[in-house]
Amino acid sequence: MTQQNTPDGLVIVDKPSGFTSHDVVAKMRGIARTRRVGHAGTLDPMATGVLVLGVERATKLLGHLALTEKEYLGTIRLGQSTVTDDAEGEIMASVAASGVTREGIDAGVAALSGPIMQVPSKVSAIKIDGKRSYARVRGGEEFEIPARPVTVSSFQVYDVREAVADDGTPVMDLVVSVVCSSGTYIRALARDLGAGLGVGGHLTALRRTRVGPYGIDAARTLDQLQQELTVMPIADAAAAAFPRWEVDERRAKLLAHGVRLDMPTYTRSPVAVFGPEGRFLALVEEQKGKAKSLAVFG
Repeated sequence: MTQQNTPDGLVIVDKPSGFTSHDVVAKMRGIARTRRVGHAGTLDPMATGVLVLGVERATKLLGHLALTEKEYLGTIRLGQSTVTDDAEGEIMASVAASGVTREGIDAGVAALSGPIMQVPSKVSAIKIDGKRSYARVRGGEEFEIPARPVTVSSFQVYDVREAVADDGTPVMDLVVSVVCSSGTYIRALARDLGAGLGVGGHLTALRRTRVGPYGIDAARTLDQLQQELTVMPIADAAAAAFPRWEVDERRAKLLAHGVRLDMPTYTRSPVAVFGPEGRFLALVEEQKGKAKSLAVFG
């Protein structure tokens, strides 16, 4: 029996809670029987949902994917703040949230919408002077993380539920959806919303429903992938993520030999080049009107 070669392409995983992104990559190496697996952007261990993996030659795509917009469903608990800004960390303070009004919540959400300056959570993988922020926290260091610009294009509250925390504090759970730019911390939004309302807040659940053009509908659980490895062919993945430039056979050959062809103007970069019969050839960017290859596939 001949071993089937692993196809090149993207695998859209529905990540389980409790797994790091690296855990998922390790699991996928076993499922796909290849070492050539990488991920595009991490997802916190607590969170579930869309994690984009590249297999075989598609790992070369990962660094170029403009996965700039992400969509989440989450639950924010008002009335308790934690070390990690999510349910994984120990509770630092509890304040009754019973006095919080819907008007106050809506005003707080509005203040955290649009282009904002956000201070990332301290227990995160952000590097401060070359050292991971979470490592500094564990080492007991006192430090500040500079705020950075992010865009929250949509922040909506779907449900408000009053509850009682384990320590007896009256809390409020908000079911929210967020569409935001890459690099936005949803748990930092939870922290800042709670702080703005004077009661503290943290994230208790998070599900990523979309990364760039790849949605939860296309995602498969690790168990499903173990049963049947579903790989989005590299040509389909490129067509979904990049502007498309069709070339004829002659130009396809020239491009494959590193010739810098004249190329049309595109509003976004990089551009995916397709030859006859939809063959995915390369990712290119325009440089002085010519196509400069970033990665060649065909």
